[in-house]
Amino acid sequence: MSEPRALVVAALGGNALAPPEKPYDAADMAAAIASAADALAPIAETCDLIVTHGNGPQIGYLSENAPRTPLDVLGAESEGWLGYVIEQGLTNRLPDRTTLGILTRVVVAADDPAFDQPTKPVDPVLSEAEATALQEAHGWPFIADRGGFRRVVPSPHPLEVIEAEEIGILARSGAIVVCVGGGGIPVVRDERGLLHGVEAVVDKDIASALLALQLGADALLLLTDVPGVYADWPNRENLLRKPSVDEVSALFLAAGSIGPKVNAAVGFVGGGGRFAAIGLLNQAVDLLAGNVGTAFRNQDVAGSVS
Repeated sequence: MSEPRALVVAALGGNALAPPEKPYDAADMAAAIASAADALAPIAETCDLIVTHGNGPQIGYLSENAPRTPLDVLGAESEGWLGYVIEQGLTNRLPDRTTLGILTRVVVAADDPAFDQPTKPVDPVLSEAEATALQEAHGWPFIADRGGFRRVVPSPHPLEVIEAEEIGILARSGAIVVCVGGGGIPVVRDERGLLHGVEAVVDKDIASALLALQLGADALLLLTDVPGVYADWPNRENLLRKPSVDEVSALFLAAGSIGPKVNAAVGFVGGGGRFAAIGLLNQAVDLLAGNVGTAFRNQDVAGSVS
């Protein structure tokens, strides 16, 4: 009997797939997806693979064009949009493998304090005049980000990925599963146990770590457009390769960017996961091997993930 393959959850940053300045450019997105498929294909050849992805720029674009549509519905729409193009890219790169996209719901608490403190950037990068106009029209809060302004929305902590068991069964059967898009569709349970969508966007890195823990995954890769976590950001001269939890806890980490990635990585290994790493999408194979990026290991869990 052959040895079971390692299970890897690879989280693709929404900004790495399509920049906030052009979140809907089909040609740019197709090129980015093809590059992502090239980066992930070698991992899929040796490991069971689950791919999650961000949706910040895309859900912001959809919201701007349909401002009265609830965020949970826009989350489902953007998850379907990006899930489809990622699924297509992986199928074209690995035509002999089954690739499945799954709309994924994630339970959050109705009384999560994040609902009163929006921090998650979602809009494309806008000028100050554009941001001011939208703020006046809809009451949306904005923050300065990437040389312009972006809308921020509540980002409650994920408690449960509802479809996790089915995702695990599919992945361990050999399918590449694309799921937890944009952190999943946020829902709450009422006193009768019924599910209801809420106005929020769950952070995809934290949700990906939760999914990885629910499935007992061997590795969590948080793939983005920077080489890892820097002690001196934004100077980028001191890349932290194997930091301790105390080292990263002492840093100022932006809530809308690298901060959730560090929290996700630390949470995964702290919860019993074997290995987590943050780094460049095009270095995914070396990142999994621990040769590049910022890596966190659970010293209490033996074995290799590669």
